[in-house]
Amino acid sequence: MYHFIVNPAARSGLGKETWRELRPLLDQKELPYQVHFTRYQTHATKIAKEITSDGARHTLIVLGGDGTVNEVLNGICHLSQTELGYLPLGSGNDLASGLGLPADPKEALEKILTAPVRPVDIGCIRYNGQSRRFIVSAGLGFDAAVCHQVMVSKLKAIFNLLHLGKLTYAGVALQLLFFLRPGKMTILLDGRKKLALSKVYFAAAMNLPFEGGGFRFCPKADCEDGTLNIIAVAGLPKLVLLLLLPTAFFGLHTHFPGIYTLTCKSAEFISQEELPVHTDGEPVLRQKRIKVCLEKEKLLMKFINK
Repeated sequence: MYHFIVNPAARSGLGKETWRELRPLLDQKELPYQVHFTRYQTHATKIAKEITSDGARHTLIVLGGDGTVNEVLNGICHLSQTELGYLPLGSGNDLASGLGLPADPKEALEKILTAPVRPVDIGCIRYNGQSRRFIVSAGLGFDAAVCHQVMVSKLKAIFNLLHLGKLTYAGVALQLLFFLRPGKMTILLDGRKKLALSKVYFAAAMNLPFEGGGFRFCPKADCEDGTLNIIAVAGLPKLVLLLLLPTAFFGLHTHFPGIYTLTCKSAEFISQEELPVHTDGEPVLRQKRIKVCLEKEKLLMKFINK
């Protein structure tokens, strides 16, 4: 049985229309399925929890954006018993880019229905006694501030209508950069290696290469290698950072001073000031300290190439 979790509001209301186009394809194949439409924020989490709470093997296919996948991920009760497929319909689609999935939902559906399942790493962020999973990235600072602002920005709806949703992140980043006040941060890797930085713009843990609508912040991040890739940006004048941003689309920024890339199993980000936090682009309350690590269980993901 396939369980389709559909966000009808994805990409400014295109989710419901896309499902209407996909449903005849499923009926033609005579595949058993149920569809679950999300009605409010975090509803996808509740749906996923209800489906997977019995401990049996289930296949979930998400039609929506990275945020909808993140909600589903945080509702799954047994990662190793759950197969997850993704039909991208968001603004950024960093998960689809990282997994090499087609941007067209129809094409993606054809591929994942026949794709083998592969065990993938799932990240977890811990803060103030709470925890939240992520599959793409989790960050503290400027990148999270951009994600927070995108959620309420009028640019998002405009760019989505023009099928240029990825530009929302770049546009908001340019707006926020001029008001940003970088501060001190300590990064502790695997409880041993300490990195103390000044004038830090942001730090993020990456499970896949892309974030923020196509920025290839950690080109070598691989969700099957059992590690997290860390990026921190610090000590750069704002003008230099502005000039470096376009190079991040191609992963070329890692060659410049002030860009720190590291690999670990777990990390702690300790900031002098409270900063915005995100998981897969979804806002979390501002924090001074977060810990990122990998879940013990791997998720069974349906995709072909990264």
